[in-house]
Amino acid sequence: MRRDERGSVAAEFAVTVPAVVLVIVLAVSALSVGARQVRLEHAAAQAARYAAREEPAERVRAAASALAAGAAVTTRREGDLVCADLSAAPGVPLPLPDLRASSCALAAPEID
Repeated sequence: MRRDERGSVAAEFAVTVPAVVLVIVLAVSALSVGARQVRLEHAAAQAARYAAREEPAERVRAAASALAAGAAVTTRREGDLVCADLSAAPGVPLPLPDLRASSCALAAPEID
């Protein structure tokens, strides 16, 4: 190695390592957000089924919270369907919008 090239490997390593770490952190964060979105969708489906069976609102929220901690739950009725809308923070320290999921279930038939 020539005398004027000494330390160049260390300098290149010092520049490359933070970039590689950043890419790894962003990839893990993206996977984490994707997994949270899937859990939120499952929670919305479960909450919609409970709401369609006319379970108490507290039980609907508890079912959603068991699958997606910290999710806000709202229910609405659309004709024969009962829908549950959930929203939650992405759960990573990045400036991302809240995650949202919605699911509908056929309401229990009314007995005359």
